[in-house]
Order: sequence, then C-alpha cells, then structure tokens
Amino acid sequence: METHEASTCEGILRSLPEWFGIEEAIIRYRHDIESMDSYLASIDGTLAGFITLKFHNEFSAEIQIAAVKKPYHRNGVGKEMVQFAEKKALERRIKFLQVKTLGSSHPDLNYKNTRYFYLAQGFLPLEENFLWGKANPCLIMVKHLG
Repeated sequence: METHEASTCEGILRSLPEWFGIEEAIIRYRHDIESMDSYLASIDGTLAGFITLKFHNEFSAEIQIAAVKKPYHRNGVGKEMVQFAEKKALERRIKFLQVKTLGSSHPDLNYKNTRYFYLAQGFLPLEENFLWGKANPCLIMVKHLG
C-alpha cells in the first residue's frame, strides 16, 4: 500500500474512536497497514473502508484491521470486505481465518455489535484471553474456509 493510502486509512481509524481510540494501537496499526496486505473498499469511487490481512502460516490468516467509515456502516461494505479477505486467503489455500476483537466480558456496546457482525459472517468464538491486558479482554474468533 502506498504511503498516502496508509495515511488515508489512518484517518479512517482516527474517525472511529469508539473502536480505535488508543493512540499506541493506531500507530501500530499504521505500521501494519504499510507492511501487511491491505485493501481499500470504495463505493462509486469514494473510499468507504479498508481491510488488512496477516498471513500467519500455510494454514491460517487473520483480519488484522477492518474499518468502515461511519456513513457506510450497515450498508454491506464490511461484509464485502470480509468476503474479499476470504477470497484472498483461499487463493493461498488458507484453511482458517481469524479475527481478534474486544471480548464479551467487556460491556462495550460497539464491540458487542462487532461480535454480532463477525458471527453473521460465520466466525465462531474460540477463546477469550488477556492478550491486550485485563481491561481489554481479547476474543479470538475463527472461521473455517471450505
């Protein structure tokens, strides 16, 4: 991804403080956007969001970051980005796609909706742990790619 595109993606993250409100994480995500496979999503030529994939090994990959601008929430953009990620993973014969999100033991309603979104895309909860510390429980969700 070009540097100007990474800057644009960073701007999307900063416009979504309900999900991306930790400065250190945004800086880390900016690096991930530049170093991992990142793809832009557009509607009628207007940037709507982006997705970044991390390929762990020959069997598994992860949606590292997925962000959709607020005006495009609940319009199918996220679903299409996940389907695109699955296609890219299957091109590499990946068997499992995972995503990490804030766990259900945290009361945040925005992330409750995020978990519902991933459930609707066929992801299942695998494990909740404290990868991000006790204040931010991490839920690992996985999907078997057929």
